[in-house]
Amino acid sequence: MKLLAFAASNSTKSINKQLATYAASLVDGADVEILDINDYEMPIFSQDREELLGQPALAQQFFAKLGEADAIIISFAEHNGSYTAAYKNLFDWTSRIDMKVFQNTPMVLLATSPGPGGAATVLAAASGSAPYFAADVKGSLSIPSFFDNFDMEKQELRNPQLKTALVAALAGLTDDMLVDVG
Repeated sequence: MKLLAFAASNSTKSINKQLATYAASLVDGADVEILDINDYEMPIFSQDREELLGQPALAQQFFAKLGEADAIIISFAEHNGSYTAAYKNLFDWTSRIDMKVFQNTPMVLLATSPGPGGAATVLAAASGSAPYFAADVKGSLSIPSFFDNFDMEKQELRNPQLKTALVAALAGLTDDMLVDVG
C-alpha cells in the first residue's frame, strides 16, 4: 500500500511536516513517501501565465504522485486563517490539469500550529472543499499547541488523547491498512 504524506507548507522547519511524517509512521505496513512541496515550486498562477507556460511539468509530476498513491495524508499550516501561498499555488496549477486533483484517493487531513487554535480554520476549509476536488476524506484532526503536545526528541505525540484521536482518523484510510497503536 503506497502512502503519500506531506505538509501543505514550504517551511524547512515545518511542524506540519513533522506531524504528517509521524502520522504516516503509524500506518503499519505502508510504503511511505514523504513529499516536500518545495520540490514543486512554480511561478504564481495566473491565467496569463497558464496561457504562456501551459501545464508546467512540476504540476504534472505532483498530479501523478497524487494519482499513484493508495492513500494520502496532508497536514496544513495556517497563514492568516488560510492555506499557505506555496500550497495554494501548487494546488491551483494542479487543478488546471484536472479538477479531480485528489483522484478519489482516501485521505486524512491534519493541521497543527504552535497556538491553541491548531490551524483549525484552514483544516475546516480544506475538509470542506476537498470533496469537490475528488478527495475521499476519511478523517481529519487539528492538533493544538504543537510544542506542548508533541515530543520533539522522540518525534511523537505525547498527549494520549490526541494520539488516540489521530489513530482513529488514520484507521479510516482503508480496511486493508493497519494502524500501529503501540
